[in-house]
Amino acid sequence: MDITPFLNREHDEPLYQQLYMFFKNKIHSGHIQPGTKLPSKRALSKHLNISQTTVEHAYEQLTAEGYLISKPRKGWYAAETDGDFNDHPAPPLFNTEAETSPSLEDVIDFHHGHVDLHSFPVSSWKKTIAKTVDASDFELFQSGPPAGDLFLRKMIAVYLRESRGVKCTPEQIIVGAGTPVVLQLLCQLFPKGTAVGYENPGFYRSKSVLKAGGLRVMPIAVDESGICVNELHQYRPKLAYVTPSHQFPLGMVMPVGRRLKLLDWAKSHGAYIIEDDYDGEFRYAGQPIPSLQGLDQNNRVIYLGTFSKSLIPSLRVSYMVLPLPLAERGQELCSLYKQTVSRHVQQAVAQFMKNGEYQRHINRMRTLYRKKRKTLLEAVKRELGNDAAIKGENAGLHIILETNGIQSEEWLVSKALEEGVKVYPASVSYDTPPQTRAVLLGFGGLSEEAITAGIKKLKKAWLRP
Repeated sequence: MDITPFLNREHDEPLYQQLYMFFKNKIHSGHIQPGTKLPSKRALSKHLNISQTTVEHAYEQLTAEGYLISKPRKGWYAAETDGDFNDHPAPPLFNTEAETSPSLEDVIDFHHGHVDLHSFPVSSWKKTIAKTVDASDFELFQSGPPAGDLFLRKMIAVYLRESRGVKCTPEQIIVGAGTPVVLQLLCQLFPKGTAVGYENPGFYRSKSVLKAGGLRVMPIAVDESGICVNELHQYRPKLAYVTPSHQFPLGMVMPVGRRLKLLDWAKSHGAYIIEDDYDGEFRYAGQPIPSLQGLDQNNRVIYLGTFSKSLIPSLRVSYMVLPLPLAERGQELCSLYKQTVSRHVQQAVAQFMKNGEYQRHINRMRTLYRKKRKTLLEAVKRELGNDAAIKGENAGLHIILETNGIQSEEWLVSKALEEGVKVYPASVSYDTPPQTRAVLLGFGGLSEEAITAGIKKLKKAWLRP
């Protein structure tokens, strides 16, 4: 089997995403048959001169989407797929036919994880980094506290109290290099096989991390208010993973009434709620709603936060706030590991928060993203009209676009790419295939001009006679 994809290290698309697309296309086209064993992470990383983490992320995404099956102590195998699907190969990762496919540089990418990098206060950040290094006196060259620098944890506690209503002390906070890292640690606080109720649909990558951590993921339906508490009562998991500020991917904001019912469920069953507040800073309609953790009176909420959306993704600074019954055990677990975030980065983020730069940046970005959102909504209504319905537009950096035609989700994605636009399927977030045909459109990383042009291209791709 030929496993030598062309990985473009100069392109903005992450290497793991390129590798994921390579295997996806090979499976679609039938070049990799069901049951075929894929190379191990170690072997493939050595063959391609990439990290094992890159291979692992690609394999995890393929597994989450049903293309691979992971067999403990045996490896990864290509899964069975619909025969009709294999009759229509997906387009190759890099199409060399320039006359029929736009170049990568020309593609308008509505990725839901992108932010506006051009608006990041680079000058202020450079000064903060420089001051951090000058003032370190070599102390910051040490590895530092396993749970994260106390200065940063203090600033996070202050910020969360003032902005999200979170009640905590620095001792309850654990910092890590990305949400998957803190989730991996969190999994170790519970016995193997512990059931976690997970929103269906929900963020597939976190679901994969929980599974890899030994937890038993249990899909729980969502409605227009968020996770269905009656199903939690019925299936009785010991954990529930929710995204109440901006449900992923559907985008609804969980109202206070549902939040209180969810907290009552946790109290009555002795369960914990994992509150992923990944988009909590950006809300565009209605009054701000306190976090679940802030409403909780019984220490039943584990709060997750990140600076990836509010600052820049490459910082890789995330954190969790453990309730008091879990905090001591969490600190003990941390002592087994080294901190995964550079101390200089931790100190710089903390100083950025202390001197007010972080809050000023958030305020600027709220205004900017509100304008981009308005441009996107107006463009969709103008160009697509009644042929598409918008969902999840009141918070966060992406919307859901549901189409009224009979075309498949795969058709929507591929036709958009033919016109030089990347949109993302919503179906990968579902435990079972959804009834609706929908795509995710992120707007954070695009200019208003690109947003307008992209929607015009979608009209041409989807509604041409």
